[in-house]
Amino acid sequence: MLCSYFVLRADFARRRIATSNPSLAESLIAIPSLCGIVGARIYHVLETPDLLLADPWGQLFSRYGLAWFGGLIGALAAWVVLARRNNIPLFVSLDAGSPAAALGYGIGRLGCLLSGDGDYGTPTSLPWGMSFPNGLVPTTQRVHPTPLYELLAAVFIALILWRIGRPDSRGGAALRAGTVFAAYLILTGACRFLVEFIRINPRSFFGITNAQVASGLSVAIGVALLYYLKRRGQPKPHAQ
Repeated sequence: MLCSYFVLRADFARRRIATSNPSLAESLIAIPSLCGIVGARIYHVLETPDLLLADPWGQLFSRYGLAWFGGLIGALAAWVVLARRNNIPLFVSLDAGSPAAALGYGIGRLGCLLSGDGDYGTPTSLPWGMSFPNGLVPTTQRVHPTPLYELLAAVFIALILWRIGRPDSRGGAALRAGTVFAAYLILTGACRFLVEFIRINPRSFFGITNAQVASGLSVAIGVALLYYLKRRGQPKPHAQ
């Protein structure tokens, strides 16, 4: 959350957004993050309805189990409300928040790594394989440290989004509003879809995981958004 805040504040500054409200970046990180935690928890328990029905209290208030896509839904809903209340065009605000969201996700994966919560991958003989004998989901086998893979990918994605979202020479947006957010949906969705092939998540249907279904939807929505922006043919907006 802290790293995301600094990235968001810097993006607001270069876009000249909310210059009269310096605390807006704090609100746009803190409130969506809290809503994202709730969304991540709800999404996680809904992925296994049989367990939820068998022990609803224990599942809802367990000390582990957060699904990133549920967090994205909860955080995005709160973000939309806050952006509207502060009169920031939705696509402009989403573009500004995309690099921060990408970086924050990657750093958050370090928590998965340190706790050994089962987000690691399949067994591997590669020299950087790790074991988690004392993890929440223990294993003595050397496995792919997929949280580290996602951290590296997230940093790379954040750098790409930061670069393509830079203002033009006049201080306005170089791309149509919404383009950076669409790229965020496509890149993060594709990354998660690929890493799932070496993770230990159970397969649901067609041999893919629930996360891959959500990842595919993320990519599809991003592509559809790019197509919409192209067809819309709106002029490039200038930052406020």
